[in-house]
Amino acid sequence: MDYITVIGAGLAGAEAAYQIAKKGIKVKLYEMRPHKDALAHHTDKFGELVCSNSLKSNALDNAAGLLKQEMREMGSLIIEVADACKVEAGQALAVDRELFSSKITEIIKSNPLIEVINEEVTKLPEGIVIIATGPLTSSLFAEEIKKVTNEDSLYFYDAAAPLVNKDSIDFSKAYYKSRYDKGSADYINCPFNKEEFFAFYNELINAKRAPLKEFEKELHFEGCMPIETLAQRNPKTLLFGPLKPVGLERPDGTRPYAVVQLRKDNVGDTLYNIVGFQTNLLWGEQKRVFRMIPGLEKAEFERYGVMHRNTYICAPKLLLDSLQLRENNNIFFAGQISGVEGYIESSATGIIAALNAVKLLKNENITKVPTTTVIGSLLRYITETSPKHFQPMNANYGIMLERDSDKMVVAEKSLEDIRKWFNE
Repeated sequence: MDYITVIGAGLAGAEAAYQIAKKGIKVKLYEMRPHKDALAHHTDKFGELVCSNSLKSNALDNAAGLLKQEMREMGSLIIEVADACKVEAGQALAVDRELFSSKITEIIKSNPLIEVINEEVTKLPEGIVIIATGPLTSSLFAEEIKKVTNEDSLYFYDAAAPLVNKDSIDFSKAYYKSRYDKGSADYINCPFNKEEFFAFYNELINAKRAPLKEFEKELHFEGCMPIETLAQRNPKTLLFGPLKPVGLERPDGTRPYAVVQLRKDNVGDTLYNIVGFQTNLLWGEQKRVFRMIPGLEKAEFERYGVMHRNTYICAPKLLLDSLQLRENNNIFFAGQISGVEGYIESSATGIIAALNAVKLLKNENITKVPTTTVIGSLLRYITETSPKHFQPMNANYGIMLERDSDKMVVAEKSLEDIRKWFNE
């Protein structure tokens, strides 16, 4: 065959298709939307951001920021478009989500080497295939993946935070500030006193939740826990977590008891998402309880938080660090289904799967991504950690084998090594 099949046009799939086409290879890109709903998506565009619009830090002393720079070195489509669609978010790279997905869709559909096929895949195609169906893999294809991998279950569950109209925020209470005044003051902060916090806390833990389906009654991934589930553990879980007040003093210099932060969601500066407030509360309950947040008493919710299913495989058991299936090297996995967690991490695996798939097609040697890099360390983690208690992993310095107290030294070595590997 003279082409590579990519299944799924999310972040990883779009990135993979783009990278393969850059190498002059034809791509058959399957995307089931708009013919079949993916449940949590709002459009049929490629690379749609379902949860937050933030791609995390851009700073090189942060693993997420370093990963982005590694991806820039490899010519990432996702990072190129994100840089072009960014909105102010302090040190973070956040995007206008509609503009972001529109540009990705336009680039992919206009590429003459990429054939977009809008239909649901239920049987694995022949030849070299990259499975990038992501957290919302259809039930029929999930069954096919189970057969291919001999696994019983592929599910874990995630949540999306609400969006608030900026004009409905009360700025006599809310104020702009970034934590410790790092970067520009792009976050809107809603401060609680102690009495307000505990009144909110009690309503939050007792609020009515949307009923879960049988397959959703498992533990949530720790990195995306619903706010009400976190709160039930202990009030301090919020006070030392998403509502921590340190570094967010009021304009008069006093420290609040707790703070809820809101981050810009679009270029027009009209929508803000409530940071860390993924939730499974009923929509009416979200409106009632979240309007107890100081400054949000009259908040207009442009989108309520929703729960949705995520899907991933047990990568340590099933994958090589090349992202190839151990039992069938023609099959690659990329994105959240491969066992990474996060937008950028998913996109990065799309690059690696694509480059390795092209090498396989050309009968070239597939080389290991250096573990001095964030992406190499992430691949090592998901394929070498214990499969018994495996959970998806974000980019972080803790998983890197070679670490230094000076993170800029780590960053310099990482970028040098990714350039060398990429240009081999």
